[in-house]
Amino acid sequence: MTKKFTVLGGGSWATAIVKMLCVNQEKVGWYMRNSDAVGFINIQKHNPNYLTSVTFDTDKLELTDDINKAVSNSDILIFAIPSAFLEGELQKIKGSLKDKIVFSAIKGIVPETGLIVGEHFHKKYGIPFENIGVIAGPCHAEEVALERLSYLTIACADTKKAKFVAKNLSSSYIKTKTTNDIIGTEYAAMLKNIYAIAAGIAHGLGYGDNFQSVLMSNAIREMKRFTKRIHKIDRNINESAYLGDLLVTGYSTFSRNRMFGNMIGKGYTVKSAQMEMRMVAEGYYATASAYKLKSSFKKKVKTPIIDAVYAVLYEGKSASKVFKGLTDKLD
Repeated sequence: MTKKFTVLGGGSWATAIVKMLCVNQEKVGWYMRNSDAVGFINIQKHNPNYLTSVTFDTDKLELTDDINKAVSNSDILIFAIPSAFLEGELQKIKGSLKDKIVFSAIKGIVPETGLIVGEHFHKKYGIPFENIGVIAGPCHAEEVALERLSYLTIACADTKKAKFVAKNLSSSYIKTKTTNDIIGTEYAAMLKNIYAIAAGIAHGLGYGDNFQSVLMSNAIREMKRFTKRIHKIDRNINESAYLGDLLVTGYSTFSRNRMFGNMIGKGYTVKSAQMEMRMVAEGYYATASAYKLKSSFKKKVKTPIIDAVYAVLYEGKSASKVFKGLTDKLD
């Protein structure tokens, strides 16, 4: 099966995915809206803004700042655009996406619809669920750049498509596995960013490793309750796509969500923290969406960590007071 891949996005995760695909593909499409970055990569052979140490063989790249050209020339589209900006980019597409295989490498909720990316593609753009997939961790783009051993979980209702994408992302330093739990995997990828913000806030407030371990232990159980309410199937929450991704995002110094939370814990306002960070912390947007979604459940689900992060980020409550109260709700 010969399929043409195109990655859409210009950030660190998009750059890492292009690097992975170049190991196995003769040509890889790459769309980014920044025309200056496209020109720079063609000449200097690396992304000027993200993972600058990664050098590309530009003969393998089909770079463009025209999203319609990128889409029309491809069979498999991998979206790595921050969820807050996804719909704006999709609106530029003139043709149909129904005949494309679409994989999301986005860990967030589409704010315009309040849906995870896979559901957004299905409900708004009519893409069949068997043509929609998710690329999840545990994996940081920065470690892919360094070619450190990393793991990916590829989810799709169509097992053959999941295996095909997994094969093309695999290399000596990238190991992959597949699953058909596309909804649970995508919600877990969204929720772990909220919990990473919580871990960052706790660190910024001066809480130590002992509390962090309790926080992460409670976070995985909270994730299990939440995903079970959304999509009740037999899943092992301790597998890498869930627990592993949560741990690497909650503890790693590469985690932008933990970094964002750490700044909040140290006293930054949300706006000042966002301005200082060059990368988007998906967990900020995910917090509002998860809080709204869980509030709509007919049967309540216990989510003290999501509630605490929401109170700090969106209700302007004192991080120290909120987390002092949170300590009594964890076990």
